[in-house]
Amino acid sequence: MKHRGRHRRRRRGAALRAVLTGTALALTAAATLISASQADVTDDPGALKQLTSPADTSRLRLQEHRVPARSLDRLAAAMGHPVGVDAVLRSTDRTMREGDGCSAGDRASLPVAPAASRAYCWDPADTATGDWRPASVTTSGDADEDGVWGTHRVVLAGWTHRATTGRPAEHGLARVAFVDADDPAHLSYRWVLLVVPVDGGRNYRGLASGLSGMVWHRNKLLVTTTAGGADALYVYDLDRIQRTTVDGPAIGRVAGGWSADGHDFVLPAVASYRFTSGRCAPSGPPCPGALALDRGTTSDSLVAAEWTTPGGDRRARLWRYAFSDDPARPGPLATDAWGRVDAVEAYRTRADGIRGLLSYSKPGADRPSWYVGRLPESQDGHGGLWRQDTRGARAARCGADASDRCWAQDAGSLSYWQETGEVWSLSDRMLFALPLAELDRSLD
Repeated sequence: MKHRGRHRRRRRGAALRAVLTGTALALTAAATLISASQADVTDDPGALKQLTSPADTSRLRLQEHRVPARSLDRLAAAMGHPVGVDAVLRSTDRTMREGDGCSAGDRASLPVAPAASRAYCWDPADTATGDWRPASVTTSGDADEDGVWGTHRVVLAGWTHRATTGRPAEHGLARVAFVDADDPAHLSYRWVLLVVPVDGGRNYRGLASGLSGMVWHRNKLLVTTTAGGADALYVYDLDRIQRTTVDGPAIGRVAGGWSADGHDFVLPAVASYRFTSGRCAPSGPPCPGALALDRGTTSDSLVAAEWTTPGGDRRARLWRYAFSDDPARPGPLATDAWGRVDAVEAYRTRADGIRGLLSYSKPGADRPSWYVGRLPESQDGHGGLWRQDTRGARAARCGADASDRCWAQDAGSLSYWQETGEVWSLSDRMLFALPLAELDRSLD
């Protein structure tokens, strides 16, 4: 299947940059809703410390586990021919409002500094109860450097069902909003439920996991898992989206066809990665949190941050894995002959509560900068955004007391759209974007 077209995308990227620079949303008014006398998120996280000893790096080793092709084919044969991203975007049934049309409460969740260039609030049907919460974002700018998937510009946002009330079958489920971003002034989206094949592909179950991190690379979607098992990442193939046939609360095969808790599309997992040293633990492998794509390395790489409790004593780890350059290889990460994946770089940071992460090398720079979005110690209100390297750290500051609690409220992951120079992220209530250059200016 042909996905890419690098020969003709530059004019569209230039037009979008013009929209970003020529459209001044009144989003900075949100800053007036936030007290300027907030306490700092935590102390300065300082310089990154590189980890090189085998005792440290061996804890980051992954083992690849593929879902057998016969299981995936059996499921596809039973459910009908798989569809692609285009089919989902053609059937979008939710609309997003631009920032100035959103409520004051929604806008108050946006960053104070640096301010968003544009922002969108979700359909009220998805935010009325607060049962589902967004936490991760990736885009077609991650999937392909021309920023387009097929003929569309796409944003994917991962949501998790966090409520403990209501129907037990929904608790902890994970779903992805497929956002049609072709027209920056009119975004729309459709839900796809993430599932895992079971019983040799004769059925599927819902992925019960928080989506704290998510990266779209080529036709694969990698997501973090917090399901309590040994799995660190799940992998999804965006050419294997399946339609459901029964609108009901069950998940899986039912009388009359296939159901997915009311969702019209499901995406079955095709692989997972597990830490070879077991489940995440303070003395073992990390609990993966934020994920991001870095195109500045020789081979594209996946960067990850360890989840640690805000205000706790544990120091988080930051590390990266190389993506495979072999187009014929089904697994997205580079492995050895035994399917093992080793980290190619790792650091320790004093930052905690990391929810967003980017690694980016400026032209001419001798080392990458790591951008870290952090939750406040109280897990309530605005967090902080820091840039770190092996020499030190700097934060975006705001307010009369130069607080570092300037980033979004309950902020999620970060995704850099190389073609347009944008960084995408989300608060607990809004999806937003801003130029990386503005982010750097706020840190410099």
